[in-house]
Amino acid sequence: MRQDFSNLSRRSFLRGLGVSMALPGLEAFRPLLAAEASARALGTTASGAPLRMAYLYVPNGVNVKKWRPSGSGENAKLGETFAPVEHLRDDFQVFSGFEHKNATTGGDGAGDHARGSATFLTGQRAKKTAGSDIHLGVSVDQVAAMAAKDLTRFPSLELTTAGVRKSGVCDSGYSCAYVYNISWRSENQPMTPESNPRAVFERLFGGGGANERIASLGQRYASKRSLLDFIQEDAKALHKHLGRNDRQKVDEYLTGVREIELQIEKVEALGLPPDPGVDAPEGKGATFSEHVRLLMDMMVLAFKTDSTRIATFLLEHEGSNRSFRELGVSEGHHSISHHQGKKDNLEKIAKIDRFYMEQMAYFMEKMKAVEDVDGKSLLHNSMVVYGSCLADGNRHNNDNIPIVVAGNGGGVFNPGRHVDLGEDTPMSNLYVRMLNEFGVQKKDFGDSNGVLRKI
Repeated sequence: MRQDFSNLSRRSFLRGLGVSMALPGLEAFRPLLAAEASARALGTTASGAPLRMAYLYVPNGVNVKKWRPSGSGENAKLGETFAPVEHLRDDFQVFSGFEHKNATTGGDGAGDHARGSATFLTGQRAKKTAGSDIHLGVSVDQVAAMAAKDLTRFPSLELTTAGVRKSGVCDSGYSCAYVYNISWRSENQPMTPESNPRAVFERLFGGGGANERIASLGQRYASKRSLLDFIQEDAKALHKHLGRNDRQKVDEYLTGVREIELQIEKVEALGLPPDPGVDAPEGKGATFSEHVRLLMDMMVLAFKTDSTRIATFLLEHEGSNRSFRELGVSEGHHSISHHQGKKDNLEKIAKIDRFYMEQMAYFMEKMKAVEDVDGKSLLHNSMVVYGSCLADGNRHNNDNIPIVVAGNGGGVFNPGRHVDLGEDTPMSNLYVRMLNEFGVQKKDFGDSNGVLRKI
């Protein structure tokens, strides 16, 4: 049944059998921003637009020499690793000086990889156990998600390429739960991330009851129909209530959804990437970058439609021994991260670092290309943290860790520079700042000893 869009709101949906598509930010919504802007509502920017928060994790540390910028401020020279994002340097800032003390050994012995991923977003020390008595702390993304749970369709979105393991021993007596999760709802309950692009797509666009969603998906598979075929009537009705620019924006949005749908079908036909450390047969299987970028596309869609304002993405789990044959790196990432100062190993690590930075460039470009409801870009209205809890994979050190913060946070951050903090600073200080900017008033988080100053 065709809907009436005469009273259009940001919570309007295009609906069909088992389908519910939220709308992107439209010019028609701008009058609604004034009230939120004046009140500076939770999870919004000064303009009243949604404020997004995202965290992307890469494993095993970096080639420090090629990562570190030289100089500080706006005139700093970026390290070689940043070549893929050089053209976007006005949209991010590189930080030096952040540390995670609770990821250090602390008398717990080996297990740096498990501690690293566990501590990254919690600032807490993981209890060393491989049993059911895991204990950590609530992660920064979930503090924000719980505060803003009623604002969006989904409180948060958790993604990974690494599959899911909730039990077993993964690193020197630490539970796999610490290794395969960076988002934690409570002290003993991680937020299970999703690695299957189809599952994420259906979660974002599924509607109605379970039987209806199953029927819709079954029809699409059987007749090779698109999800868009089920919302055509609503799309036509919506067009009648939109101005020219908004009609174009909706058409571009639907085209983008279809392109992602086709890409999912392609990787399903090829087969998703194999488990880390297991090589696909030569010439077969979807590539790792295809997998990563599909999930990034889903993050952008979720933010674009205000389906959620908070997301995490574990690009690979700590200790991953994935090989990168397409880069000329046949050895496993974890193995060569213990480089022992050997030039060949360091060069291979640099290639992997650059690969991950290329994925970050893709994500930033996608975010920057989307016009938000206030006329700014999604990237402008976001706070995106990218990095690792290990600096040098050979040393396993957790001080001066590699961290990038992309986006302007709606105008509260000052990208386009290298920020040298000058002394060891808890990463948790940044998280307190981000929570406060999001509208969650916190004086401390994790092991913070203050709030990152507004520099």
